[in-house]
Amino acid sequence: MHIVHGRAAGASAEARGGTFTGTVYGDPVLPSTDGTTVNSVTFTPGARTYWHHHERGQLLVVTAGSGWVCAHGEAPQPLTVGDLVWTAPGERHWHGAGPGTIMTHLAVSLGTTTWLDEVSAAEYGEAR
Repeated sequence: MHIVHGRAAGASAEARGGTFTGTVYGDPVLPSTDGTTVNSVTFTPGARTYWHHHERGQLLVVTAGSGWVCAHGEAPQPLTVGDLVWTAPGERHWHGAGPGTIMTHLAVSLGTTTWLDEVSAAEYGEAR
């Protein structure tokens, strides 16, 4: 058995900012290895990522709460516990919590992440 500790014992969750709207916390699950990062990310109600895409794609696994994911040019899609989302390499998208609940997901990001513009209140408001 091999245990990989995601962060130092006693370390606090990392507040995420700059590429997120609202309050978001991240906990590394696996240190970045070969361009792959694995994080558990918790979005407070209404919090969300900016538009972004991943060099080699991203897998999301919803582990708590509910929220939304949206590919550019499409309507936001609801997410709940147990849902898995695969975003293809280069696919522009955003994801986050619903307006009245938290959402936690495990994010496996492959390659570099390119952050784009903020998801507007109107774009987020399309998630119903």
